[in-house]
Formats: sequence, structure tokens, C-alpha cells
Amino acid sequence: MAVTFVASSQLPTQWGTFTMHGFVDDENGKEHVVLTMGDIADGKPVLGRLHSECLTGDALFSLRCDCGFQLEAALKAIAAEGRGALLYLRQEGRGIGLMNKIRAYNLQDQGADTVEANERLGFGADMRDYGICRPMLEHLGIRSLKLLTNNPRKVKALEEFGIPVAERLPLQFGLNPFNRKYLATKAGKLGHMLGNLHQAEAD
Repeated sequence: MAVTFVASSQLPTQWGTFTMHGFVDDENGKEHVVLTMGDIADGKPVLGRLHSECLTGDALFSLRCDCGFQLEAALKAIAAEGRGALLYLRQEGRGIGLMNKIRAYNLQDQGADTVEANERLGFGADMRDYGICRPMLEHLGIRSLKLLTNNPRKVKALEEFGIPVAERLPLQFGLNPFNRKYLATKAGKLGHMLGNLHQAEAD
């Protein structure tokens, strides 16, 4: 995969000032950004997160998922360390897009879980592709990551694309009455490492 670097700018936030780097996927025209802080090109493992876009959770404060909580926690962690990178990937709804995500939510309202809903719409449980991460990380001089994730597929995908994961750090935030079933499904069907977060629903 190839990307075109567009520009970088400062992005002040409530947790600190990040540098925002814009990229365009040469294959499909999707626009992605990476938020960085500190010296990330010194060869040492970088605290990082691959965060797939979630308009409902990230911007509209939905309690149906844990995405917005994870985004905030990752930015806080990077700011606390003073060094890191968050890749914000335009892969809404685990890759099915916003309108199909709303269709999937409708099916979930009728009793389907998050995996069943995607599959009833004719999609795989997780359609995301992390190949786009490698050229962005290479552009920024990041050689390896301390990855903030509960998803073992992200670790495997990065390593398959030649990006060493020096350490996996759990990111367990946002459990609430509206996303218990969702988190249980991610743990039970997608293999997410959520510890005790899902037990009440899964048992």
C-alpha cells in the first residue's frame, strides 16, 4: 500500500499539543491522520494506538461501544508519557462504513449482536485492513510500537506487515449498561482481551 503525505500542523487539545499529520491512501482516496507527540523517530518503541474512526462514539458520545472512551484514554496516555502516536484510521464500523453501521445498529436493536448484524448485511465480522499503517509509520520514522489495544488481530496484522510490537498494553475503558453485550461479543467472538469486563454478560 502507498500513501501520500499532505501536511503537518499543531493540534492543541485538553491533554496537550499534538502534531497532526495528514495522509491520503493512494488506492482509495481515504484520508487518515496521525497524532504524534515528542521524539518518535529515535528508534525506541513508541507508545501507540491504531484507532478506527467511530463517529458515533468519538464525536457523538455513544454508549453503545467503548471507542470514544478508548480514544480519550489513548490520548491521555500518550500525553502523560510525553511521547507517542495515535493513528486515526477511516474505517468506520469495523470497515463497513457509517450508513451500513446504522443498518447494523438497527439489527442490534432487534436483538442481533455486533457480529451477527454485520454478517446479516453480507459483511465479515471485521473488514478492517491495517496495511495502510506501515507507510505512515515509516514516513514518521516509527520502527516499533508499544501498542495500546485489546485486539490481538491488530498485533498480528502489524507484525505481518513488518512492524514489530514490543509490548501490548490493555485499554479497558467505558464499560456501561449499554455496551455490555457488545463487549462480551468482542471478547467471545472476536477474541478481544477484555479480562473481567465481559464476564457478567458472557457467563
